Amino acid sequence: MRFLADMGISPRAVTFLREQGCEAIHLHEEGLDCLEDPAILAKAREEGFILLTHDLDFGELIAASGARLPSVIVFRLRDMRPENVNRYLQRILEEHAEVLMNGAIISVTEGRIRVRPLPLQTE
Repeated sequence: MRFLADMGISPRAVTFLREQGCEAIHLHEEGLDCLEDPAILAKAREEGFILLTHDLDFGELIAASGARLPSVIVFRLRDMRPENVNRYLQRILEEHAEVLMNGAIISVTEGRIRVRPLPLQTE
């Protein structure tokens, strides 16, 4: 799996994913610190990345687009320390890899991982 980490995600999460055998890059490594949200989403889609973010706007952007990809993992944790984020990433890799490959928004809050397949269905 390939991951793209937004600026709100620690580079230590990228290191963790690499240690798990994933391809992972951080926007900062690419010199894209100031890239606008729609351009970040386009990069993830075009290059086959799963986007990691702390920014709720990405979930809204992908939902509004009606697209199946890219998958987005939105961390809504009060504790965004890398070791805490990495614990959730480990669980996501173990339990939700297939849905990520097919397109999903995964919302991570304390004690809960919510998976919504893409494209989102209106209720």
